[in-house]
Amino acid sequence: MRISYHKEYSHHLHRDMEYKVYGHAGKPMLVFPTSLGRFYQYEDSGMIQTLSEFIDAGKLQIWACDTLDEETFFSGHWNHEDKVQRHEQYDKYIMQELIPGILHSSKENNGGSDQKILISGCSMGAYYSASFFFRHPHVFDTLIALSGVYSIYYFFGDYMSETVYLNSPLHYLPNLTDDDYLNAYRSSRIILCVGQGAYEDEMLHETRLLQDLLQRKAIPAQIDYWGHDVDHDWPWWNKQIHYYVGGCL
Repeated sequence: MRISYHKEYSHHLHRDMEYKVYGHAGKPMLVFPTSLGRFYQYEDSGMIQTLSEFIDAGKLQIWACDTLDEETFFSGHWNHEDKVQRHEQYDKYIMQELIPGILHSSKENNGGSDQKILISGCSMGAYYSASFFFRHPHVFDTLIALSGVYSIYYFFGDYMSETVYLNSPLHYLPNLTDDDYLNAYRSSRIILCVGQGAYEDEMLHETRLLQDLLQRKAIPAQIDYWGHDVDHDWPWWNKQIHYYVGGCL
């Protein structure tokens, strides 16, 4: 398997950002770590090995990126608006720096064929993947979110500003009427999965809320509730990601 490590300066974040790329060709997949995790977490938690048959076959190429949780959602020092404004800078890094590079590399690696991105994550990574998918749907065509929350209530409570609103899908999607966005969602593959075991209560609640919302918007989605023994943990996410990615390729 081809694996490459990258450390690049971000002009939006004014700091170096790290990521790893796995594979040589295939569907581009962008993955986010869990809360306070790093770009190497996906590999360390077995997910790259789980998906290795698709990577080695040239069907899947994975970009595993970093987040700024310690400066945004999990910062214990900044006020709410400073935290969400820092996240806005991170949004610009992902959309204006990292993703153009992914699309360029993917086109080169796939014989000049333009690609859209499969975006995914577990737990906090599921929030990131869903938030980027719904806010910027035109570069993605597949979302696989495992055990996520889909608002930022748990990080900001009742505090609401325009920037918080734009980063909280369960808040802005009910009011969204732009057909350009809605049709982009409807032409994509949306997969939301959550267990019903330990530490999944908040994720179950918000998955049900998002399921109801998508149904009311006539947005097709696959929503799966795995069993009561399915906990909020990597062994289950390994099983789930193999099942869902295999069905998408």
